[in-house]
Amino acid sequence: MNRENDVVCLSHLRWSFVFQRPNHLMTHCAQTRRVFFWEEPIFDVEPGHPSHVVEHETIPNLRVLTPHLSRDGSPERIASEQRRLLTGTLSRCGVVEPVLWFYTPMALDFAGDIPASAVVYDCMDELSAFHGAPPALRQREADLFSRADVVFTGGYSLYESKRAQHGNVHCFPSSVDRDHFARARQSRAGDPADQRVLAHPRIGYFGVIDERIDLALLARVADSHPEWQIVMIGPVVKIDPSTLPRRANIAYLGQKSYDELPEYLAGWDVAIMPFALNDATRFISPTKTLEYLAAGKPVVSTPIRDVVRPYGDAGIVRIGNEQTFTQEIERALEEPFEDRLRAADDFVAGTSWSQTWEKMSSLVDLDPVRARERRVDETLDASSEASCTTI
Repeated sequence: MNRENDVVCLSHLRWSFVFQRPNHLMTHCAQTRRVFFWEEPIFDVEPGHPSHVVEHETIPNLRVLTPHLSRDGSPERIASEQRRLLTGTLSRCGVVEPVLWFYTPMALDFAGDIPASAVVYDCMDELSAFHGAPPALRQREADLFSRADVVFTGGYSLYESKRAQHGNVHCFPSSVDRDHFARARQSRAGDPADQRVLAHPRIGYFGVIDERIDLALLARVADSHPEWQIVMIGPVVKIDPSTLPRRANIAYLGQKSYDELPEYLAGWDVAIMPFALNDATRFISPTKTLEYLAAGKPVVSTPIRDVVRPYGDAGIVRIGNEQTFTQEIERALEEPFEDRLRAADDFVAGTSWSQTWEKMSSLVDLDPVRARERRVDETLDASSEASCTTI
């Protein structure tokens, strides 16, 4: 990237939600340029009152922009309001031809016409497979493929799914802040208060608790070993909290900050990824795999494709299905972890968010003038092909 290019990141995730891929990458991005992180709107404006944008700078060079809108109006009107607020904010801040960095194709409805020096689509999930996905999402993604200069995917399964849809697709599985999670190995602060009261052995999970979690499996694990304490950390979203299995040995501790996670991990005996095998998990590449390993914990996962390959195949992560998941936790508790830990450390040492960002940004190193000329040429070529086909 050219240093003078600002980046406008269009995200379906809030900055203050679970700290994950967009947070890590945009934090690194902000070290060399201004970042404007546009969140999903909050619909809390009374009809007849003006929409507005709330701004705050979380770290130097990174502004989080949250549009506050009224639900009064059609989707087209809501998109028009977002377009007005976004373009007004960028104009006021002196942003000219930024790099547009999309996490949600739906942002094309209000940001697609912004002149850009480059357009990036960082496809971290198959959003169309998630519960409540907008019906128009697949078409918007197709539109974004036609507009993007480069496409990144958050895992190899997604890469296999998307690589035929664009001529410049690159696979970048999520990485890890090794030093941050390695704090779990030397933690001297002791257990956080809400975990301190829980018995051992502790079987822990952190992350979003939604339709991707196999709640029936979680209940079976808890029922099979009443002496185990299942620790669930993270927000409950898009599912009814009343559907969560309630057991004396399952503790839901709620969402914790990114800074707090190593202290909780330090007190676990095994870390788990009890994902359901459904449409929402078909293409996921869980960031927490490397985070658990960096913390030095044995890991047990259901057979998610991007976990089996490479972690399961390398013998770093234990893989258990509906019938064997509990048995794999038993083995993780009983067997020495030293050999697996050495292999895991070698694996973790080969990646970092800074390395990932450096490689990504090198692929977006586009001269603004050349990028504009290329898009004009592509448009002319497409028009010519369309005319020839018609003739």
